[in-house]
Amino acid sequence: MTEGVIARFRTMAVARSSVLTGHVIGATIQTLIGVAVVTGAAIAVGFRPHADPLDWLAALGVVLLLTFAITWLCVGLGLSAKSVETASNSPMFLTLLPFLGSGFVPTASLPTGLRWFAEYEPFTPVNETLRGLLTGTGIGDNLVITLAWCVGVAALSYAWSRRLYEREPKPS
Repeated sequence: MTEGVIARFRTMAVARSSVLTGHVIGATIQTLIGVAVVTGAAIAVGFRPHADPLDWLAALGVVLLLTFAITWLCVGLGLSAKSVETASNSPMFLTLLPFLGSGFVPTASLPTGLRWFAEYEPFTPVNETLRGLLTGTGIGDNLVITLAWCVGVAALSYAWSRRLYEREPKPS
């Protein structure tokens, strides 16, 4: 947002949202490539999923939707930042959330306060859904909760990002 190219995009006859949407699509593709590499590495070191093709497709859909939602959230955080340094560090708290969920241990084994947080934060149902889809265990209502979190975060973050992008730039 601090470079002249954004000012140029604002003068062009393209939809204002296309700049942000292009960024989000590019970041989503990069993330999916990273997920493919990590999945390949996991299989190479011994992870043996029990998923059929439909489960793999569902898992890919969950990862795609989560990536899309988190990327829009990061766009909003970046646009709301006052400096480039703040923009690059704003989404850092998101890296902790998977560790404070059921990614490594069942939530029932956590201390009471952390357990409560882990059971209601968005990455726990995502973890449980992906684990269930890839290992052949039940997912219960985790898929519905995951979809609700992802769609809600994506919609709110998109609206927030659009509003922030549409505001007039402050003179430097």
